[in-house]
Amino acid sequence: MVLKDKTAVVTGGSRGIGEAIVRAFVSQGAKVVFTYLHSEEKANQLVEELGTNRVQAIQSDGIHAESVIQTVRKATEFLGYIDILVNNAGIISDSILLRMSESAWDEVIDTNLKSVFLYSKEIGKRMVKKGGSIINVSSVMGIHGNAGQSNYAASKAGIIGFSKSIAIEYGSRNIRCNVIAPGWIRTQMTAEISEIIQNQYEKSVSLRRIGTPEEVADVAVFLASSMSSYITGAVIEVSGGLRI
Repeated sequence: MVLKDKTAVVTGGSRGIGEAIVRAFVSQGAKVVFTYLHSEEKANQLVEELGTNRVQAIQSDGIHAESVIQTVRKATEFLGYIDILVNNAGIISDSILLRMSESAWDEVIDTNLKSVFLYSKEIGKRMVKKGGSIINVSSVMGIHGNAGQSNYAASKAGIIGFSKSIAIEYGSRNIRCNVIAPGWIRTQMTAEISEIIQNQYEKSVSLRRIGTPEEVADVAVFLASSMSSYITGAVIEVSGGLRI
């Protein structure tokens, strides 16, 4: 129970990696608020399963400042002090650059990057009292890039630069900020990709398999806990040894 008596906000927590992080945090003793945008039924099912005294779901649009402010207020009412923030919410809208629309660029940058700025700022204001841990979910694509994903890669690279910067700014307040950069993780999104492409990808991974959301969540637990008390500004790849 390495997160016993800790409180956490997880954005995009109703499915995939976010859901796995919510489950892992609760199993380690934390009280959690998670956000969702469209998956209301899935969010309610998760709350019912984990228990309303330990988990609360809030519908929120992380690209709008007022929505984030209201969400953090509601989360604070349920949690009290917020010890941990996980910025996980994200989307993709893939296309080669010459065919990419401005709206596809804006939507991905806002959802994946602007939301991290808004939540880190709003919750950071509260964390200055006693410190805390901010964990931002990026991607190996933000490190290495990928054809057809210039908007997604730019947003995830931005998360890394942003996180390293606020790790310096917040350090004197005992607020740590670290990044998880997953590779190909077995989620609903990757399940829709053809078996041929999945097999090709697995050949570029040292461990020769696609990762699981739970393996990412384990790293989030480590970064949220006192086990990582002297780690900030770090980027941890969870990619099985991806070779690009």
